[in-house]
Amino acid sequence: MNLHSGLIRAALIVLATVMVAIGLDNLGRPLANPDEGRYSEISREMAASGDWITPRLNGIKYFEKPPLQYWASAAALEAFGDNEIAARLYVAFAGLATLAITALTAARLASPAIGVATALALVSSPYFMALGGIVTLDMGLTLWTTATMCAFLLAHAPGTDDGARRRWMLAAWAAMALAVLSKGLVGLVIPAAALGLHCLVRRDFTALGRMEWGYGLTLFFAIAAPWFIAVSYANPEFPEFFFIHEHFTRFTSTEHRRTEPAWYFVPILLAGILPWMVALPAAVSHAWRVDGLGRGFPALRFAILWVVFVVAFFSASGSKLPTYILPAFPALGLVLGRYLAEAPPRRLAACLAPLPFIAAALGWLAWRAPGNAREAWTRALYEDAMGWALGGAGALFATGIVGVVLLARGRRWLGLCAVALGVTIAIDCLEHAYERFAPRQSGAIVAAAMRPLLTPDTRLYAVEIYDQTLPFYLGRTLRLVRYVDEFETGLKSEPARAIESLEAFAEEWGRPGDAMAIMQPGLLENLRARGLAMQVLHQDPRRILVRKP
Repeated sequence: MNLHSGLIRAALIVLATVMVAIGLDNLGRPLANPDEGRYSEISREMAASGDWITPRLNGIKYFEKPPLQYWASAAALEAFGDNEIAARLYVAFAGLATLAITALTAARLASPAIGVATALALVSSPYFMALGGIVTLDMGLTLWTTATMCAFLLAHAPGTDDGARRRWMLAAWAAMALAVLSKGLVGLVIPAAALGLHCLVRRDFTALGRMEWGYGLTLFFAIAAPWFIAVSYANPEFPEFFFIHEHFTRFTSTEHRRTEPAWYFVPILLAGILPWMVALPAAVSHAWRVDGLGRGFPALRFAILWVVFVVAFFSASGSKLPTYILPAFPALGLVLGRYLAEAPPRRLAACLAPLPFIAAALGWLAWRAPGNAREAWTRALYEDAMGWALGGAGALFATGIVGVVLLARGRRWLGLCAVALGVTIAIDCLEHAYERFAPRQSGAIVAAAMRPLLTPDTRLYAVEIYDQTLPFYLGRTLRLVRYVDEFETGLKSEPARAIESLEAFAEEWGRPGDAMAIMQPGLLENLRARGLAMQVLHQDPRRILVRKP
């Protein structure tokens, strides 16, 4: 059965409809700590202040990342209000745009069928799909590095004339500039290093002569440089912190306490393509072999080396977070898509056979999870989430069996659609399960307790704790008390925005006027022993909210 079959087209339409419905459904869930709160609040403050040059978090200068996502999210918040949907809109757009760019590139380089298979490979990647609904900077970086890669590949596609090649190369330079504005120099390092590695492996450097260096560099700096110049002019401390500390020090040291073993990203990569992890070696071998048969630029070999570099680069870093290797997944989608479109369906069925067993194991782990909770409050949250988690595992189990049966019968496209549908539903269920942890992971419940009592003159404090989501939900910043962490650089230039000692906080609390404070549970008795009168408004194992009586 081919892609022109009515049944196949109907299955693709159903899959697309379910994806859109699920995506819209999950955009409105409460923001979670830390990343979703941090980046949403920076965007909110940018929109509220009108200062689009200097990012601020909780009113304090924050220079860890460039502003492209802040700009986009601030614009969305201004247009649609300060809510979770607006905060997640850019990330959702970046995920869909990455999916579309990768699939269209595969279709143009090979065939429409391979383009569809590439889209299905990414949709059936639980890692890629999940991060399309979480506010981090990694999906924005992935969009623009993928656009860089795809424009470069299209510029070198067989039959591309000089004019089209020049336009595609300029598009690649522009996308790379936007990648730098998304997350810093890594947006330049990934494409440049992948190309360099490819030239070394091929022992062919002719591609470097077709880069449109003059126009390309001019366009790159015209897009990327203005903000860096403006923010450095307004904040002289920015260049040293951003370029030295946030890039070289972060990469070469473990001061951010994100140390992990060198193999850390390998299981993340395999789990990220869960249905097709068994197929990965064969897919890589197939792509490398197919690319060696033609005379054109070996796009799939380039994609493989792109993945290898991204994983190796971040594996060598002294600071590791799971989301760092997301830019590898679209390139991996190109490789898997070719294999899913061309491998015998029965071979794909054999590769998919472990999926129902893995889904059953995941369901068993979800069933056991409440027993691992440390306190009754967390155990109750696990129990509340368990139904959704089991539903996700069940969807993966059922569609895994359906996919295996369809592929074993030679129904390639229906089988692939079944797997992609199962992953989409499973991710939706897991996001609903995670939403049940909002009382623990989000400050929304604390903000709800504060909001009816707030006045414009109420003083707000965060004592030895900082909830990243709370300022977003309150629409206000809090004064930090004995808390530095990621605010160190900003507080050096604006020390008055924080209180250094509990003694100084006690004096502040005693001043006339209304005041509220959020703190760690162990601090309340300490402060009461100092003579501070405090009325408890909310208490849970993670934090206590108090008000001045």
